[in-house]
Amino acid sequence: MTSFPPRLLLTTTILLILLHSSSSSSHDYSDALSKSILFFEGQRSGYLPQDQRIAWRANSGLSDGWPYNTDLVGGYYDAGDNVKFGFPMAFTTTLLAWSVIEFGDSMPSSELRNALVAVRWASDYLLKTVSQPNRIFVQVGDPNKDHNCWERPEDMDTDRTVYAVDAPNTASDVAGETAAALAASSMAFRSSDPSYAETLLRTAVRVFQFADSYRGAYSDNSNIRDGACPFYCDFDGYQDELLWAAVWLRRASQDDTYLNYIEMNGKTLGADENINEFGWDNKHAGINVLVSKEVLEGNLYALESYKASADSFMCTLIPESSSSHIEYTPGGLIYRPGGSNLQHSTTISFLLLVYANYLAKTSQSVNCGSLFVTPNTLRSLAKRQVDYILGDNPMGLSYMVGYGDKYPQRIHHRGSSLPSIKDHPQFIACKEGSIYFNSTNPNPNVLVGAIVGGPEEDDVYDDNRVDFRKSEPTTYINAPFVGVLAYFAANPYTS
Repeated sequence: MTSFPPRLLLTTTILLILLHSSSSSSHDYSDALSKSILFFEGQRSGYLPQDQRIAWRANSGLSDGWPYNTDLVGGYYDAGDNVKFGFPMAFTTTLLAWSVIEFGDSMPSSELRNALVAVRWASDYLLKTVSQPNRIFVQVGDPNKDHNCWERPEDMDTDRTVYAVDAPNTASDVAGETAAALAASSMAFRSSDPSYAETLLRTAVRVFQFADSYRGAYSDNSNIRDGACPFYCDFDGYQDELLWAAVWLRRASQDDTYLNYIEMNGKTLGADENINEFGWDNKHAGINVLVSKEVLEGNLYALESYKASADSFMCTLIPESSSSHIEYTPGGLIYRPGGSNLQHSTTISFLLLVYANYLAKTSQSVNCGSLFVTPNTLRSLAKRQVDYILGDNPMGLSYMVGYGDKYPQRIHHRGSSLPSIKDHPQFIACKEGSIYFNSTNPNPNVLVGAIVGGPEEDDVYDDNRVDFRKSEPTTYINAPFVGVLAYFAANPYTS
């Protein structure tokens, strides 16, 4: 048998996959868009509204904040548990708002409304977390006790510990991401609710001052570490969140103060670190794409290094580029070790589409050594990721629950896997839920729109509730996918 170098084989595989996916579309991206937004209703904490569409959920976490005599009711549970982690929730909010900013015009009016409702459910909560001067509430719920139970959020009786950071203690990461989320949300609401948008932006400015004045990671505080780590510890440093917040404040306010901040603080805050990922803990690739808009459209040559880094990031994704070093599975999925892999696929797909739009608007392409990469090439790469997630993969499985004929049935999610409080109103205690956790039966409640963690590097997925790295959905997997699906719903035959 003839053997090929792994790199050549990988390149050939990806090229064949791209060619296969570029000619036509077999997916209902509009249906997937609707479901990706609907998912957030299943993650709601607090008092649920009359128009709640995921009907098997009910009110939960109604006393959140009581240890501080403050209202911290609302927001989202980050994944399949009943904890409200501020760091990933703020990132989710930023990405949901960014989806609306970039692709809201492509959404049907009903879905734009639903997307804004999803943003506001989070932004209203984030406003509560920063309502007191020089204090930020970064988390509600003790994850160690919560994870020791398999319990519906409506039955939750574990400690609703409130984790707060008071100045001069540091929380630059969570405060910076919260400022970014509020600034981005202000842009999303500017036309439909200008008064609310102004409140969001004014608060974002204040929260950024807190983040920048007291520099350091929130998980370095002794009263926070045991609750945040290892779940949402700040592993990559707080510096990127300061830049990220400044970039969003610049975009939302058009204030040159933030432009100067980005220019003057770039090197000290790690802007030169060309890190090839984008997620709740590392914002550098997103920063570079956002700043590139200023460079491309405003000819701001002082910030050219950010665009160079954005170009470099895009080149790492092109299999035939000499600088390619993003790993793909044999089936064509972007892969990074560590679990919940689809978070990388959805965030990177989002950046590919956003950057493609910025380039196309200014008739630019990306120079990857001997290759010139067009906006449509970037869009084709993103489309392949989307189609893989929706079912064009070796398993023939949609990784979005409720989309297509074959999708995960046993997701790692308490509310989905336990009997609905509507069908089983009797209390199910902490350990009484274990029989449902260990059951091989499909979950009784379908969490429509949830995207699970996804397969391993060999494209294999076991539909196993216990394997949370593969079977647990998260809000930050879905948030960027809302924008991605909005684009392809409006442009299904992108090639």
